[in-house]
Amino acid sequence: MAHIAHLAPDQALASLRSSQQGLGADDAARRSAEFGPNRVEAATRVAPWLAFLREFTHFFALILWLAAALALMADHYQPGSGMRPLAFAILGVIAVNGVFSFWQSWRAERALAALRELLPQRVRRMRDGLEKTVDAAELVPGDVIMLGEGDKVPADCRILATDGIRINLATLTGEAQARSGIADAVDEHDPLAARNLLLAGTLVVSGNATALVFATGMRTEFGRIAHLTQTAGEPESPLQREIRRVSRIVAVLAAALGVVFFAIGRAIGLPFWDTFMFAIGVIVANVPEGLLPTVTLSLAMATQRMARRNALVRHLPAVEALGSTTVICSDKTGTLTENRMAVRRWHVAAGVENAPDSLRAVAGQCHDLRFAAGEASGDPMEIALWQFAGQPAQTPRCGEMPFDADRRRMSVMHAVGDAVLMRCKGAPESVIGCCSTRWTASGEVPLNHAERKELAQEQEAMAAEGLRVIALAEGRFEHATPPQEAGLCFVGLIGLEDPPRADVAEAVARCRVAGIRVIMVTGDHPSTAVAIGREIGLVRGTAPTVLRGESIRRMTPAQLQLALDAPEVICARVSAEQKMLVVQALQRKGEIVAVTGDGVNDAPALKTADIGIAMGRSGTDVAKEAADLVLLDDHFGSIVNAVEEGRAVFANIRKFLTYILTSNIPEVVPYLAFVLLRIPLPLTVIQILAVDLGTDLLPALALGAEPPRDDVMHQPPRQRGERLLNWPLLLRAYLWLGLIQAALAMTAFFAVLHQGGWRWGEPLAAQDPTYLAATTACLAAIVCAQVANLFVCRDPREAAWRLPLRGNRLLWIGLACELALLALIVLAPPLQSLFGTAALPLALWPWLAAGALLLFVLEEGRKAWLRARQRARPMLR
Repeated sequence: MAHIAHLAPDQALASLRSSQQGLGADDAARRSAEFGPNRVEAATRVAPWLAFLREFTHFFALILWLAAALALMADHYQPGSGMRPLAFAILGVIAVNGVFSFWQSWRAERALAALRELLPQRVRRMRDGLEKTVDAAELVPGDVIMLGEGDKVPADCRILATDGIRINLATLTGEAQARSGIADAVDEHDPLAARNLLLAGTLVVSGNATALVFATGMRTEFGRIAHLTQTAGEPESPLQREIRRVSRIVAVLAAALGVVFFAIGRAIGLPFWDTFMFAIGVIVANVPEGLLPTVTLSLAMATQRMARRNALVRHLPAVEALGSTTVICSDKTGTLTENRMAVRRWHVAAGVENAPDSLRAVAGQCHDLRFAAGEASGDPMEIALWQFAGQPAQTPRCGEMPFDADRRRMSVMHAVGDAVLMRCKGAPESVIGCCSTRWTASGEVPLNHAERKELAQEQEAMAAEGLRVIALAEGRFEHATPPQEAGLCFVGLIGLEDPPRADVAEAVARCRVAGIRVIMVTGDHPSTAVAIGREIGLVRGTAPTVLRGESIRRMTPAQLQLALDAPEVICARVSAEQKMLVVQALQRKGEIVAVTGDGVNDAPALKTADIGIAMGRSGTDVAKEAADLVLLDDHFGSIVNAVEEGRAVFANIRKFLTYILTSNIPEVVPYLAFVLLRIPLPLTVIQILAVDLGTDLLPALALGAEPPRDDVMHQPPRQRGERLLNWPLLLRAYLWLGLIQAALAMTAFFAVLHQGGWRWGEPLAAQDPTYLAATTACLAAIVCAQVANLFVCRDPREAAWRLPLRGNRLLWIGLACELALLALIVLAPPLQSLFGTAALPLALWPWLAAGALLLFVLEEGRKAWLRARQRARPMLR
């Protein structure tokens, strides 16, 4: 059977066994049962209970589950060892982190739900010859519906009759220009190009039509693209990959050390359970229990900062992924531009200053706009012309010739005394062909061949600037003479554009400085895309590489990857699948890709990208569903602000990762000394927990809240292969800062033992005052050293005193809480009983402070040495 676009209206009705009176009730009921409701199915969602459980079963959570299980096992075989409180504390960490992560995602989804409302809810439908307004979900193939200005098309339809209907296809094609619809058969196979078809989700900007529904729900073009979005896989963000990698490294390291030290203990003759307890202590000491909640809270705080800058984060890892972005693939209409037409320039006869009254009169009166409370509604192009004319009051009409695709122009008639004044606008080649004269400063003059050629050249010059060119003309006829679109007087040309957003040029420039490529990927015409690209600074060379959608479709993956190597690339006339191909090709090149967009046609690429960014105001429901980030103000400049926040997140995670991992060494060394040196255990498991989930937590979170450095957007983006946990970080944390802290902690422990009269080899009871004071001194030395570590970890190279202290209020709060918690653990009797501590002599505290100062001096000396080497390298070259 022929495609429905190829059929005449009567044939189209017959092909669906319908009529101008619509379907009968019984036939409609059968079709409703067969085809189902006219609804685009929501993306398959994970059940809330399953999404909740996933927060407790990822790799790092499993490590914590294992640590808790080992602690409970040890407590079972050796009660009173302090392992039971440790197990419950770890379980508390798992619970708090899981609930918080789920709540953050749920809250973002609730905020997004308020933005959902794309397809119309009510529509006028013929059924058994009677017109009735019904829910759009009730439509079935074969229904006859009526559409008018302002309606959203509820299903894919074939136009049966029309009175100047014009459709905005931006949500499907990315083009802002409205397109006229016709009822005649067309020889066109692409439904997006067939002018006698109305597609679901598009908007009627003017006119009206009677149409035959031929596809509903997921069978529509809208539904097909939505399905393409839903079947695109969920890519793992760079941060998720790195956290998974860090989790594995930590798990392997902790398990390996536990096994090694268990073997050492057995080799030197320690009892099995003592050795087993020792191994569990080593494992627990090397699992940074505070890492997961600190990462989650740090990301959540970043989402709050971004929300204040009008960016709604749907998935927490998207915050950091945006910071590592190397390429932004941006839609044009509604993203880089304002999605509204505006007059940019006009052309009239030489010697005429400003726009003549006749030009403004035609622009302001020749349209199909509707007015309510003084506001115009209808085709954005006609609204722009009306505003250009000064928003004139409307003169009563005595006749009209509506726009149609064959004539490509429209005319309106006004009675002026004993004559009729015709005002005409349309495509230049159509309108100029109806003109015999031209209006000049001297009046009407014949329009000769040379002047026609000049007008054609001016039209081409405007089009080369990406403008939509409209010609305007007028003619005066006697009442006795029927007005005809012939013998008119040419008035002028007007060039309209969809203007760029005010902040886009600055945002593009910031991206360029930050080393981020911006590639325009649009469904619009190549010349329009290039012109907008030049205006916003996206195109600076003479010949940018323009990839058309059809060319992209024919390219092999290798060809497309090589084509995207060009320094300036614009992809024009692309479909949803072709946008996705561009994103995938960039990802194969090792790029971290962010995609912006607002239309249904953007959704598959949004889903495929490392991070999808949808427009909250103008964006469609499908686009928002596919995105990781929704811009509530639709400003492209907000993306650059979000990139800045994302870059700070990655740097901050490294800072608190260094801070947290540093304390692992002074937590492990006491166990190693306990086994190898046969001394009392310098640090108990519950005291390790006091550091990991107590004193360290808020300071680490403060490092995660560090504001972006001033130069963060002057650095190139990190490479896809760059690791969060790398060798320099591990060496600094474990073999430098960690060893310094371990030396300070063990020195404090032995100093207190020596003052208490302990002799090497003497056993000490767990409640011996000297032993309690010694372990307290070990714990206090670690915490004091971590106070100094908090400041040196703010930057891996810059001197701590050069960093501003006022930009991060949480830094001082974390420091105060750290010291207050230490004081409570040391001095408060209930916490002394829980953590096995005792009050320390006042004379010891200055020495602990001096130890912290020593760590600060040694680390700042290392930084100064690194900076000196870096300055010396250019001189050596």
